[in-house]
Formats: sequence, structure tokens, C-alpha cells
Amino acid sequence: MAKVKTAYYCQHCGSQYPQWHGQCKNCGEWNTLVEEIIEKSNSRNYSGEKKQHIINIIEVNAQEEARISTPSEELNRVLGGGIVLGSVTLIGGEPGIGKSTLLLQLALKMRKRILYVSGEESASQIKMRADRLTDLQNPECFLFTETAVEKILHEARKLEPQFMILDSIQTLHTQLIESSPGTVSQIRECSAELIKFAKETNTPVFLVGHITKDGQIAGPKILEHMVDVVLNFDGDRNHLFRLLRANKNRFGSTSEIGIYEMVSQGLKEIKNPSEILITKKFEELSGNTVAVTLEGNRPMLLEIQALVSSAVYGTPQRSCTGFDAKRLNMLLAVLEKRAGFQLGAKDVFLNITGGIKTDDPALDLAVVASILSSNEDTAVSEKYCFTGEIGLSGEIRPVPQIEHRISEAEKLGYDKIFVSNLNKIPKRKFAIQIEEVSKIEDFHERLF
Repeated sequence: MAKVKTAYYCQHCGSQYPQWHGQCKNCGEWNTLVEEIIEKSNSRNYSGEKKQHIINIIEVNAQEEARISTPSEELNRVLGGGIVLGSVTLIGGEPGIGKSTLLLQLALKMRKRILYVSGEESASQIKMRADRLTDLQNPECFLFTETAVEKILHEARKLEPQFMILDSIQTLHTQLIESSPGTVSQIRECSAELIKFAKETNTPVFLVGHITKDGQIAGPKILEHMVDVVLNFDGDRNHLFRLLRANKNRFGSTSEIGIYEMVSQGLKEIKNPSEILITKKFEELSGNTVAVTLEGNRPMLLEIQALVSSAVYGTPQRSCTGFDAKRLNMLLAVLEKRAGFQLGAKDVFLNITGGIKTDDPALDLAVVASILSSNEDTAVSEKYCFTGEIGLSGEIRPVPQIEHRISEAEKLGYDKIFVSNLNKIPKRKFAIQIEEVSKIEDFHERLF
């Protein structure tokens, strides 16, 4: 009997070791090495493989990637115009955030032959959810509840689907590896088989991935390198809005964002997020301002809320939701050092409404305006909006694509927008008044 070959794999980063160690030398995590069997059978079938030849790059026929346009405009935007044939897309997110719902809606609305493989739900459970989502269902949508990759690929070759969804990659296993589903070696081998199938048959494949407590997709990091597109579906489960972002995209930009709202009938696309994310009336409330931000090429208006109060305890509190806490501390330090506002002994709470998280530096001006408004207990006009980055010397720095931001504010009926005087404003006339400011002191004088 042949000796079984084993190795130790780090469950955090996927590094391989010949013997057990307490700490992974690659990622530094403790007690993450697990013994797995790596002996593989030689039962692979290579008969269907195409023979490849070396070719000069000049002789390669350059052509645009063929794409499938989906019924979801938000998904098309994030993917760069649709799903590329033969591509493999990995979508990850928190449990219950709506990954399976998004893909099931896609399968039900697309007029293509679709194979929906689930290793987590039974066919009856998927059907119950499908009935809740929509009445008009795709007659070419086929369900298969299986976790063995060999059986899945066998049925897929018989069905010849135009689109394939697998929920989830962590539940799949292959007979070539004698270890539990969800381990590093199983995920890597199953992914390799599915990617090979997608490329050979030119079938787009969507994989659902679980995430760890750190927010990373569970399994080896190499999984994200192997696939073509990595999507992150996030949002606060206590709020209605969900954000779809591309962390990696070989066929398009990674700066675009898709916004959905979770309703009883599933996920609803938000065509104009600015109108929904802004409270209609807040003229009598101090600490409320509107920021003009940009996600990819999409301008959005967000409502910023700040509350400044005297610290009850010795150490002032600094708390923010949807905004970087370190950047908030930096802005408070700039206000105190450069502009003379005494905020060191006060509690500061900051919130971006709607559960939206963003790291656009252009929010700085609106954040400062809301903090000063709350500190002085003076309301900012609901017809004012702000976009600008603040530097450490207190200067208002320019932000990119200022024309798109101004046009969005003008379209939504705002009277005045505060921007940096260093921005190159187009010479065409806007219906909105553009207030150019250079320093925080100048900004404070013009605002109040």
C-alpha cells in the first residue's frame, strides 16, 4: 500500500508546509495550520483539451470581449458593460446581505439557459424564494443541488448552459483531494476545475464566497488571483441599502459602484441614489450638511450629520459611522490648530446617513461644515452643498471631476455649492451659484 502524502496548509493565507508549525511564517497567524492529504489520483480526463501553440503577439486577432447584458443595470455598470463570456466572477459578502438573492434574481430574469447549483439549499427552498421574488420566472433556469464538482461538471456538459451560478465555493469538494470541503486545498482544486470548464466552454460562471470575521473571502488568497472578477457585496443589515463594488476586474474599471435597496420582493435597483439618501427637510437642524461625492463616474449626494457636545467624562469621544475615524481626528486637529476652534474637550459624533460607507476625500468640506454648524448650533441652509478636500495646513484642496459634481447638485435643485478656488471650473454657465474658498477661515466666514 502506497504511503499517503500529506502537507500542512495555513487556513488563513494558504501557505504550504511539510510539517506543523505553531505560527504561519507567511501571514504571522497562530494555530492556523491544518494537515491535509495531497495525494491525487491520475483519473483526470484530458481528451477534450485543445492543443495550444506559441503565437506572436502581432499575429493575435484583437477583438472586443463578447458580453452578456444582464437585466440589472447596476450589475452591468460594476462589471463594465455586462458579463464577459468565459469569465469567472467571485462575489463575497456578509451572511444574509443578499448574495444568493441577487444571483437568483439574475437567473430568474435573464432569458438564457442557466444552471443554478446550490450546496447550501434544497431545490424546494430555492423555489420558495423564487416565488417570493418574482411571478415571471425564466423557463430555462435549471436547479441542481450537489456539492461534488465532478458531478456538477458532468451535468453542466450535458445541459450546456449559457450561464452558471454556484452557491457557494466553500461547500464544494472534489474526489481528487481527500480533505473536508472548505479547506484550502479543496477550494483551490475546485476553483481550478471550474475555471478550466468556463474557459473551455466559454461559459460565464458566478461563484458565491463566504467571508471571514475580518471581512476577507474565506479560503486561500490565490482564489482571488485565479478568478477574473472579484465583487464585494456589502452594507449594514440594519439599513436597506446594499453596495456592490468590484475589488478586481480584468475587463473593466474597479471604481464603479452599484446600489440596491433590500425590499420584501428582493433587491431593488437604485437609479438615482441622491434623491433617496438625502432627507428632504432639515432646515431647522444644526449639524446637517450635504456632500457631493463621486463613486467611479457616478456623482452622489450624501447627507452628513454631526453632533458636538461638551465631554461628560475626562476623555472626549470620537465616533463616526460610514467615515474614516482617523480622518475625522485629522480634521478636528486642523480645525483646532489652523482655525482656532476649541474642540479638544468636546465629544464629536459623525454619521453618513443610509448606511453608506465612503472614503472620498471630497467629503472633508461637508464634514467640517457639519461639525462647525453643530458646535455653533447654527443651521446650514438645506440649499447648500459642499465638495472639497482639506489639507493639514487648513487649505481647501481641489477634487477631480468637479464639473460632474456641480452638474449633479444643479440637477437636484441646490442653490449654492462650496468648492476649492484651485479647481478649474468650466466656463459654461451653471444655474447653481459656485462659492470658491481657499482656507478654513475663509470658508467659515462665508458660510455663517
